Amino acid sequence: MNFKKSNKLYKKGLKHLVGAVNSPVRAFSSVGGNPLFIKKAKGTKITDVDGNEYVDLVLSYGPMILGHRHKKVQKAVEKALKNGYSFGASTENEIKLAKIVCDAFPEMDKVRFVNSGTEAVLSGIRLARAFTGKDKIIKFSGCYHGHQDALLVAAGSGLATLSLPGSKGVPEGAVKNTLIAEYNNLESVKKHFAEHDDIAGVIIEPIGGNMGVVIPQDNFLKELKDYLETKGALLIADEVMTGFRSKFGGAQELLGVTADITCLGKVIGGGFPVGAYGARNEIMENVAPLGGMYQAGTLSGNPIAMAGGISTLTELKKQNPYEKFEEIGAIIEVILLETAKKYNVDLTVNRFGSMLNPFFTKTKVTNFEEAQTSDTEKFAIFFWEMIKNGVFLPPSQFEAWFLSSALKDKDIKVIADAVEAGMLAVSKM
Repeated sequence: MNFKKSNKLYKKGLKHLVGAVNSPVRAFSSVGGNPLFIKKAKGTKITDVDGNEYVDLVLSYGPMILGHRHKKVQKAVEKALKNGYSFGASTENEIKLAKIVCDAFPEMDKVRFVNSGTEAVLSGIRLARAFTGKDKIIKFSGCYHGHQDALLVAAGSGLATLSLPGSKGVPEGAVKNTLIAEYNNLESVKKHFAEHDDIAGVIIEPIGGNMGVVIPQDNFLKELKDYLETKGALLIADEVMTGFRSKFGGAQELLGVTADITCLGKVIGGGFPVGAYGARNEIMENVAPLGGMYQAGTLSGNPIAMAGGISTLTELKKQNPYEKFEEIGAIIEVILLETAKKYNVDLTVNRFGSMLNPFFTKTKVTNFEEAQTSDTEKFAIFFWEMIKNGVFLPPSQFEAWFLSSALKDKDIKVIADAVEAGMLAVSKM
C-alpha cells in the first residue's frame, strides 16, 4: 500500500501546522509513522489522498453513525446551505433539534447548544457549581472531558488524590478544585466527600471511551448517583461520545441511572461541530438569560449543524439500528478473540453497543490502571497491519472503535481478514 502523497502532505503541513495536524491523536505518535491525509468518504468507506480505501471504524470519532454522507443528511444540509451559513440569531431548527434531544433523555427539560463537546462539558460544570453554590468537581482518571484547564489533570499514585496539572500551560490554581477518583471505585469518591464539604458534583463518562471502552461494574453508576443524592451533589454525565450510540438517548438510561446534567456532542450534529448540555428546569433556569450563569457563543445553534443533527437523529430513530449494532459488535468481538487465541496473543475485548476496543493484555480492564497494562507496541503493529489490509482504526490503543449502521457483511469480511493479518504480525514479535 502506497502512502506517498500522505507523506508529502505531512512534510508540507509541518511548516504552518503544529505537527502537521490540528488534533494530537491524528499525529500517529503512539503508533509510529506519519499521519494519513483523507480525501473523501462515503458509506462505510474512507479514502486517503493516495487512493487507498478503508472500512472506517473511526467515523470521525463517533459522529458518522449512519455512515458517511448519508443521502438524507446530505440533502438536509444542502438545503440549509442555500439559506445561509450563520445568522447570529435564532432559527426554528434549534427548537426542533432541542425537542428531539430532550424527548430522548428522561428529566431533560431544556438544552443549550454549543459548538463542541469540550464547550458542553465546561458549561455543564459551571452550571453544577452555579446550582449548588459549591466549587469542587470530582473526575475519574482515564476519563477525558475536553481540553479545558480544570479537567486536564493527572491522578497521583493513590486511588484518590488531589489533582496535579496534566498539561503545560495549566496553572496549579486552575485545577485546585478538581479531585481525582478511580473509575468503578465508589470508595475513592466517598473519600473525597469525607475530606471536602464543597463538592458540587461528579463528572463521568457512563462508558469510559477515552481509555478504550471501560464499562461500569456491579451497579457502580447507580450506586454513585444514589450516594451523590445523599450529599446534595450533582451527577454530570459526559455523553459526548456515548449519546445516541447505544440507544436512542443516553447510555445512562441503559445503566439504570438519570444524570442531573448531561453533556452531548458528536452524533447530535451529524458530523458538524456541535455540543449541548441539558438538565431539568430547576437546573437549566440558572443559565442566562433566565439566570446568573453566563455562557454564550456566536456560532451556537449554527443552522448547518442543526440541519445535520435533525436529519441524522430523525433517520437514526427510523432505522433503530441498536440490535444490529449489538449483533455486529458481538461478531467483531468473536473475530478478535478467536484470532488472537489462534496466534497465542493475549487480548481482552470490551464492548458496549456500537463501541468496542481490544486491549493487548490478559488483564480484565475495568479502570485506567488496568487499561495501561495493554501492550502498546503490539497495538502499533496491529494498527498498521489493519491499515495495510483496508481497515481504518483510531491510531491509539486507548480510543474506542465505532460502528455505523451502514456496515455490510462484505465490510465485516474485510475486517476479519485484516484482523487475521494483524494478529499474525503481532505473534511474530
